[in-house]
Amino acid sequence: MKKVFLVGLGLASLVFFSGMMMQCQSTKTEERNSPDPSGASDDFDDAIKENSKELFEKGRAVFRFETFGDEIFWTDQLQLHKAIADEKHGGTGKGLSPKDALAAGLKVDLAVLPEAIRNQIKEGKILDDPLATLELIKINAVLGVVGKFDGNGNLKSIGLTCASCHSTVNDTSGIGKRLDGWPNRDLNVGAIISMAPNLSPFTKLLGVDEATVKKVLSSWGPGKFDAELNLDGKAFRPDGKSGATLIPEAFGHAGHNLHTWTGGWGNVTYWNAYVANLEMSGRGNFYDPRLMDAKQFPVAAKAGFGNKRSDTDYVSSKLAALQFYQLAIPPPKAPANSYNKEAASRGEILFSGKAKCASCHVPPLFAEPGWSTHKAEEICIDDFQSNRSPDKSYVTQGLRGLWAHSKGGFYHDGRFATLLDVVNHYNDCKKLSLTESEKTDLVEYLKSL
Repeated sequence: MKKVFLVGLGLASLVFFSGMMMQCQSTKTEERNSPDPSGASDDFDDAIKENSKELFEKGRAVFRFETFGDEIFWTDQLQLHKAIADEKHGGTGKGLSPKDALAAGLKVDLAVLPEAIRNQIKEGKILDDPLATLELIKINAVLGVVGKFDGNGNLKSIGLTCASCHSTVNDTSGIGKRLDGWPNRDLNVGAIISMAPNLSPFTKLLGVDEATVKKVLSSWGPGKFDAELNLDGKAFRPDGKSGATLIPEAFGHAGHNLHTWTGGWGNVTYWNAYVANLEMSGRGNFYDPRLMDAKQFPVAAKAGFGNKRSDTDYVSSKLAALQFYQLAIPPPKAPANSYNKEAASRGEILFSGKAKCASCHVPPLFAEPGWSTHKAEEICIDDFQSNRSPDKSYVTQGLRGLWAHSKGGFYHDGRFATLLDVVNHYNDCKKLSLTESEKTDLVEYLKSL
């Protein structure tokens, strides 16, 4: 009897213990599946997905349409809107026709055009009409240009966005499907600024007369811009050539540390803040104490650019989403018929071998992990542009999508017209002893990236 009792007690204990275990497991399952505001549950995965979707959508809108309040510069100071509109619609002259706007490198998004306007463009009826330019701006069809109108159709203000320089279209006519992140190497920034009726903001900043400002602006040409002129005032190189550099691409930068041509500045989001505040002259806050160095950056130090403060900040709240969207833009794949596949296969072996390209352009990023800078002597070029940067160096450029931004040449200032010129430069600089056929194969591989 005692034995049976003990066995029964043991079974009861086992049942009780098993029940407790099942209850604990059930409780843990419920806890795991229930919403947890602390972020310690699976629901946080959903929060991540929702956040990424929100950042992407907001960032795309910022990239395409956000002016950061820069109308205060382009409209109130330069009065650029008066050069775009004719006298009847808020301007001072005959106005800017679509044909002239396209000639200056501005692009039109075909996707947003009503069918009636598409047909008129095909028939060539409106390209000479300045009023048509206002209509295109009104429907947000001109990439990177945002206009505001009064009730009578008069252009009251104009503002610029990231897309003006860093988007283009897929048609050489300038009217086509939008391509975000592609550099607009047709855009003549200098010519567009020169259209403005009032250039005094530049004459006062740089301490020169209007004729000198226009000379500098005309020296840039299509696809180039001088992002350091407002810092050091060095408009021309010692050899007399313009100090402007090529407009860089805004795609394929995920995984890259430093951004644009020269070193020490920062990554993508630094440049977004820099350009929004100091180039587009938007309303925001910006801090970089290095710009207070009057010896290296005399113009910036005098203007207080190293510690810009604004009562109304239209920039800071947009930076996170803008960075997210830009890093999401992939490098475009090279068209299959744009390079020789067999030669490219041989070139890939050379890239990581004899040509030593991969020592800096490390696959699969094809950029340099870490602090990706080199002094001018390391790459056998002059140090004019590198000396304009905080750490006086050049940034190792990413090579993915290289084919899509070859217009205007290669290197920061387009000094090498072709990829073969680049390969020849490094062959001499690094003493690689590449044969002519090896150079050709390497070029085909670069075109395939």
